[in-house]
Amino acid sequence: MVLTVNGERQETEADTVARLLQALGYEGGFYAVAVNREVVRRPAWPEAALADGDDVEILTPRQGG
Repeated sequence: MVLTVNGERQETEADTVARLLQALGYEGGFYAVAVNREVVRRPAWPEAALADGDDVEILTPRQGG
C-alpha cells in the first residue's frame, strides 16, 4: 500500500498505525499521529486501520522557548 507520511510517499505493508510506527522505527510513546487530518488517540493505534492513499502525520513534541 502507498501512504503519504509527513509529506513523503511511503510504500508499506503496515495496515495499522501501530504497525506503521514500528515499521518506520519509531520507538517510545512521545508521538501524536493524525490520519487524514484526524487525530488517532494512542489507545486506538493497534486497531486504527490504514488504507491505500491515506495521509499520515507523525509529530514529536519539541521543547523551545
